[in-house]
Amino acid sequence: MSILGSLTPAKGLRVLITAGAGGIGQAIARGFVETGARVHISDIDEATVSAATGGAITGSVANAADEAQTKALFEEARDQMGGLDVVIANAGVAGPTSRVGEISQADWDECLEINLRGAYLAARFGEAELKANKGLFIAMASVAGRLPYAFRTPYAASKWGVIGLAKSLATEMGPDGVRANAILPGIVKGPRIDKVIQARADQVGVSFEEMREQYLAKVSLRRMVTAEDIAAMCLFLASPGGSNVSGQALSVCGNVETL
Repeated sequence: MSILGSLTPAKGLRVLITAGAGGIGQAIARGFVETGARVHISDIDEATVSAATGGAITGSVANAADEAQTKALFEEARDQMGGLDVVIANAGVAGPTSRVGEISQADWDECLEINLRGAYLAARFGEAELKANKGLFIAMASVAGRLPYAFRTPYAASKWGVIGLAKSLATEMGPDGVRANAILPGIVKGPRIDKVIQARADQVGVSFEEMREQYLAKVSLRRMVTAEDIAAMCLFLASPGGSNVSGQALSVCGNVETL
């Protein structure tokens, strides 16, 4: 096999992506479809799921943090595609921007439930299929999972936890031929990071533009990454070239130095 061929996922992979109807998840779904995969996505809004499905992409409405809904999601995905080869736990929320003493328990719990419990539930209900097919589990973490992140403690705590989950799953399921990795996006272009930057700007009393420059100054390449950059890493991990990559926390961030 040529080097180029080793970097292309096999056709016919069956991929489940939580929160796959928009943003990073949608870019990943489209990338896999371009390689001949079948994809089943989930999201919490029926209209959003409907708009993002069609052709090789099917979908379900499901809250990634809800046990019953996630179980039903995996059952429907298996019914639609006949099995699963790749599970991508992509669902996540930014959580509050505030001092820890001002964060309510409800806001803390919501962030941890969606980001960390959602990844656990995806692993739990995907385990049997992944073992049967020697598959790949990818958990979407963040550079906030390797760096301190003041004023974003629930988000950082959840993403550190996601990395620990992925690394532990790699050890636990590796003897069954399953690979597990975490991807750590940096500052990803789009409305979500714009909201984060605006919230932080409002908190410290500066303009959005000034805060944006402060964020980029912490990135060695002085630029944001794109959802397609994250999708490309997923595709590499699912390719023959990524067949021996497991238990890793892979940053796609332009080298974020600090947060």
